[in-house]
Amino acid sequence: MATAAALNSVRRDIRKIAHAERARKSRRFFKSGPGDYGAGDRFLGVTVPQLRTLAREYRDMPLRYVLKLLQSPWHEERLLALLILVRQYVAADVRTRRAIHQLYLRNTRSINNWDLVDSSAAQIVGAHLETGNRRTLRRLARSKSLWERRIAMIATYHYIKRGDFRDALAVAELLIKDEQDLIHKAAGWMLREIGKRDRRTEERFLKKHAARMPRTMLRYATEKFPPPLRRRYLSMSHRRGAGARRLFS
Repeated sequence: MATAAALNSVRRDIRKIAHAERARKSRRFFKSGPGDYGAGDRFLGVTVPQLRTLAREYRDMPLRYVLKLLQSPWHEERLLALLILVRQYVAADVRTRRAIHQLYLRNTRSINNWDLVDSSAAQIVGAHLETGNRRTLRRLARSKSLWERRIAMIATYHYIKRGDFRDALAVAELLIKDEQDLIHKAAGWMLREIGKRDRRTEERFLKKHAARMPRTMLRYATEKFPPPLRRRYLSMSHRRGAGARRLFS
């Protein structure tokens, strides 16, 4: 479908499989209550596998209609838009990839929960910046927006999977003083992914920074370590400076 009919069709298809009880659970799971990080978000109650099926069906939807989905007040419509964009990015030519990347960065306000970020940042932002200027990652990491900071961190997963850890380590260092738990989790997760591929590189980072890392970040980063080694690193979160470094001297 190449007209607005595609947008109406996909919205009808989503509502056919919507489930009220699942929507209620999603509101709680994604912290959409007053004062929560996802405050005010609205859910229809559609699973990720169901949305992936729809993304395949509507993979050729024109960008202007995907954008309308991305700007929807409904969480699942925004996630579907991102899943479509990821599929389109992989198959696109250079010009269309640039358009998708720009659309994504212009609409980070709509990419406003951790699952939305995690399903798209590496595939679009990380992939697009692979052969270009990656200063965008530093800019996002310094943003006032929680979600842009998470985008910066998760985008580096694209490079981690290719054995390139420089940007992930640089962004993680920028985020060490972040106050948000969702950022601590993201940075710790990416450090753990580095460690799966190169424990020595992760440990160099931890020996330098563990004493000032948020405990959640450190827990996530060391999750796959042997228990005695993990305990040694976790104990560093209560120490400072040379005293912490002596644990590994």
